[in-house]
Amino acid sequence: MVVTNGLQYKGGTTILPKAIMSEKLPGNIGSQEYNKGVEPDMDMKVEFAINDRLEAIIFHDKPFEKDLSWLEFDLGSNKLDFVMEDGDVRNFGIPIDPKLAKHMQNAFQILMVLKDYGSGEPVEGGYFPLILHKD
Repeated sequence: MVVTNGLQYKGGTTILPKAIMSEKLPGNIGSQEYNKGVEPDMDMKVEFAINDRLEAIIFHDKPFEKDLSWLEFDLGSNKLDFVMEDGDVRNFGIPIDPKLAKHMQNAFQILMVLKDYGSGEPVEGGYFPLILHKD
């Protein structure tokens, strides 16, 4: 196993605790419309994992509003960004644990897996390019 402080997942994949973008919208005074259109994809649950073959995997429970083009990872801050087809950036604020981040320095792609919202079972997946940045 690559990391011992994560959660065990089927197939020997280690997963960090979920990074939930927004359980409730900030400033929400009884209205779900407050942030509508301001920050798309903010209610998505995103999980980052490294499997036993040292492949980076991201699980998400909803499709993105726009098509994903590539991902960018900053090796200094251990932050992962999602770049959409129109250049819009989704920063889910996922700080990658340093124990996992060290495996990102040689990665060139990430497997994105959409899970069924109800069952949590994988629905579809595909590989996306990864661009690394160093401070």
